[in-house]
Amino acid sequence: MEQNGSPAPGRKFGKFIGMTLAVAVFVAGFVVGDLTTSRHAAQATVAYSKLKLFGDVLSVVQNSYVEEVNSDNLIRGAISGMIQTLDPHSSYLTQDMLKQVEVETKGAFGGLGIEIGMKDGYLTVIAPIEDTPAARAGIQAGDRIVRIENESTKNMNVMDAVKRLRGEPGTKVAITVVRESSPDAKTYTITRDIIKIRSVRAKYLGDGIGYIRLAQFQQDSHAELERAVQGFLKEKGGLRGLVLDLRNNPGGLLDQAVKIADEFIESGLIVYTDGRVEAQKMKYAAHKEGTYMGFPIVVLVNAGSASASEIVAGALQDHGRAIILGQQTFGKASVQTILPLDDGSALRLTTARYYTPNGRSIQAKGIEPDILVTDGREAPEGHPGALREKDIERHLRGEEEEAPAAVPTPPKEEKKDDRKGGRKEAPAAPEARKEDAKDPQLDRAVELLKGWEIFKSRFIDQKKAS
Repeated sequence: MEQNGSPAPGRKFGKFIGMTLAVAVFVAGFVVGDLTTSRHAAQATVAYSKLKLFGDVLSVVQNSYVEEVNSDNLIRGAISGMIQTLDPHSSYLTQDMLKQVEVETKGAFGGLGIEIGMKDGYLTVIAPIEDTPAARAGIQAGDRIVRIENESTKNMNVMDAVKRLRGEPGTKVAITVVRESSPDAKTYTITRDIIKIRSVRAKYLGDGIGYIRLAQFQQDSHAELERAVQGFLKEKGGLRGLVLDLRNNPGGLLDQAVKIADEFIESGLIVYTDGRVEAQKMKYAAHKEGTYMGFPIVVLVNAGSASASEIVAGALQDHGRAIILGQQTFGKASVQTILPLDDGSALRLTTARYYTPNGRSIQAKGIEPDILVTDGREAPEGHPGALREKDIERHLRGEEEEAPAAVPTPPKEEKKDDRKGGRKEAPAAPEARKEDAKDPQLDRAVELLKGWEIFKSRFIDQKKAS
């Protein structure tokens, strides 16, 4: 069997033939190793023929391009392009990018403080992280970043964009933003800072009610949350109700989400995953020991609550352990696995879907709150609003999702104002809420918990006494 094919007539592989053959044989070997069953034989045959095409293209570029090219860059670019045909959460990670991913899980890095995704070919802000340079500058959920410095972000890889946005604290970066409420663009020059995400914030609200804000699932999130709960239990009268705030929590480490849900569920499934490979079929169960029971919980969610946040909210909802209050969540129910490669780079690959204990897949759908309460802030007319998984290009289809509609026309990048000789500023979007500002969702959660205490004392406790 001819695995590598032969060059086109008149073409020579030259000094790169050994490397080209090695790449073809390695990839073919990978394909054969994974496609051992007869039902994949046809796919393997197609893959072999395309490997010949890849070798031919590589040879043509190496020998005929106007300048001498770096073959390593060509191959890395080909790998990156291949992965980009998958869902938006899969990516090829160079050694530098892999280090950045590892830093993220520790909760401290230099940058602006925004979660981004791709929509209509443009980088789009999923949510600004609270108390970061981006949030303070006025960057909003739904904003489209059309330029970073003087470079267009049209079809820019998300990981490449992250690399450009991050940098040494104290340095500046200019980003140009378009909001659909205006055809004009606004440029923000933002000073990078250390983005140290404080995973858990807790405060006592009085009347036996505790409040825990979980900003992201990091390495120490479970331990911090447990310390917060223990602190509430030591308060006079103990803990009579808990508000768990997962709003704008983009997710993070799966094991931390499972451990945190386990704190409040005595038994049964927390989450399970299902993938093509047997190793990706996992079940995570709760343990009775150490479970905090005896008080009601209200979980706050919104469109920025994604992935691990949805695992926790879904588990507590399915077990009837908490009331979910707020707005529909983001809808990311896929699992990404870091697969290291021999040269120190890695693939971040979507390998499974996750399901709530009752078997619900919330991919591209999100979790519907038990009680719908808006945040009380009206977006300007025409503002694109919150970005959700279903809005992102190439997203993994939900089980009940219909075929995608036609791609909308991308927004205009920039428009000059001839009267002023510069860009117009976009109309102000709703300001980020400050901690002491009105919070109707939190207020409603506290009312529910206080109402439960009244109901419990008047009816349940009296019934037991009689």
